[in-house]
Amino acid sequence: MIGQNLRTWMVASLLAASAATGARSQPAGIPAQTGADGGAVSARTPIDEASAEETREKLREVLRRYPPDLGRVLKLDPALMTNESYMTAYPALHAFLAHHPEVARTPDFYLQSVWIPSEKGPDSAAVELWENMLGGLGGLLVFGVVTTVLVWLVKTIIEQRRWNRLSKVQTEVHGKLLDRFASNEDLLAYMQTSSGKRFLEAAPISVDASPSRGVSAPVGRILWSVQAGVVLSTLGIGLQLVSRHVVKEVAPPLFVMGVVALSIGVGFVVSAIVAYALSRRLGLLEPSRPALKGEESGSAPA
Repeated sequence: MIGQNLRTWMVASLLAASAATGARSQPAGIPAQTGADGGAVSARTPIDEASAEETREKLREVLRRYPPDLGRVLKLDPALMTNESYMTAYPALHAFLAHHPEVARTPDFYLQSVWIPSEKGPDSAAVELWENMLGGLGGLLVFGVVTTVLVWLVKTIIEQRRWNRLSKVQTEVHGKLLDRFASNEDLLAYMQTSSGKRFLEAAPISVDASPSRGVSAPVGRILWSVQAGVVLSTLGIGLQLVSRHVVKEVAPPLFVMGVVALSIGVGFVVSAIVAYALSRRLGLLEPSRPALKGEESGSAPA
């Protein structure tokens, strides 16, 4: 009888000790939850978004220690994260995954930065935009060059035919006129008259060797360079301003085009300044002479 009571007391003591140990193992501040059947349910706290971002950044740093193919393999087959034989070759990553088991449960979120060649990367939109823009600019450049060459050829052919026709007509007129003079003295006397001078100046090839035509050519080129430089520089500044107010994928191409246009425009302006300085130094640009009083009134001095 006494032995039976002793065994009963020992069993009750062991049950009380195990119940106290289970109560101490539950964290403080988290009440035990019970289900509908009275069983205990483990309490789970939601994953904080900031801590998840921090965990993803730490995982990215760990993956940088290994070849890039490791991240791609784990993204294609997330079950390898729980494969002990496979993860033993990567001890740092294996320890990190053991400390953060949520990575294996949601691999799409934590491996979002890992790019697989078969997928579109974060820069694919910018690359596609670059390709389309360069293709369009290349086609426009080819069209412009072909059109310019064709226009130049047509203009040259028309001017050549016009010059040949005028030369033929004036040659026939000169021949008929020379046949009317009996001697060279009569021809020289006719050339000294105002009508004879006007007739010679009407030739297709200019008889006067004055440099007036050569002087105007540098001025025209200089003015054209200044105009083109100002237009291109303005275009470059505009493209750079626009690149600050568009999406990130479109901003880099616009910024680069703006820098190129601005550089070409500044180059045109600098070339115009250099051309003007050289032309002035070589004497191609002569200052305009003031008109004489006789030339203004149209009367010659007596």
